[in-house]
Amino acid sequence: MAKTVLVTGASSGIGKATAIYLAQNGYQVYGAARRLNRLQELNTFGIIPISLDVTKEESIEACVASIGSVDILINSAGLGSYGALEDVPIPEAKNQMEINLFGVARLIQLVLPQMRKNRYGKIVNISSVGGKMGLPMGSWYHASKFALEGMSDCLRNEVRQFGIDVIVIEPGGTQSEMMAIGAENMQRVSKKSVYSNLATGIQKMYANMEKNAAAPIVVARLIKKGIEAKHPKTRYIGGTMAKPMLFMRKLLSDKLFDKMIMSQIK
Repeated sequence: MAKTVLVTGASSGIGKATAIYLAQNGYQVYGAARRLNRLQELNTFGIIPISLDVTKEESIEACVASIGSVDILINSAGLGSYGALEDVPIPEAKNQMEINLFGVARLIQLVLPQMRKNRYGKIVNISSVGGKMGLPMGSWYHASKFALEGMSDCLRNEVRQFGIDVIVIEPGGTQSEMMAIGAENMQRVSKKSVYSNLATGIQKMYANMEKNAAAPIVVARLIKKGIEAKHPKTRYIGGTMAKPMLFMRKLLSDKLFDKMIMSQIK
């Protein structure tokens, strides 16, 4: 019997590519997103569109209840909102944490009882190389991804006894709406502040990264590899510059890594 997969953030980017790729490979896929109208094209792949706003408890509960038993949960919904820490309003920061962390946690809470009953489950959390390293102007995005990494590590050792695997995906540069939206937010928040020059430099760096960003299917293939492995790795890394960046972060001291990063911001 085909495994049932819930993919959040399925209206674009990694979530959309993953939903389509898994449906093409025999999975029963539910594609969830806040913008239901953008999910309709997924019908042609046999994907069942479902409404989900990960910041609203009633929406999360209704989503999981409408599916019933979820074998594989892929938490791909995310927000990248940027700006200097001094400039970002706390309500915006809280919204980022709601989407990237608390919404993920609540979905996991709701699917775990049935996974435990079935003695089977795969929970895939889409983190980022930004969950292991921080860039200026991205305090709250990186905070959310660092937190997601830590939560995943704790969860993995809680649920392995029930036959449930927790897998973290750490993409590097990947084609998505998030980078452009994040750059727009950064300019809105910090363009007229004392951090304006830094914001402009970061935006240029992101624009260069976007030109060489990997297609989302690269990450979708990593996810499939992880959920089909008998003994999956705890982390899978892919996308433009992901492995080199994480290698350098591990190799260099904090101050040397800072120098390397800031040398790219002009």
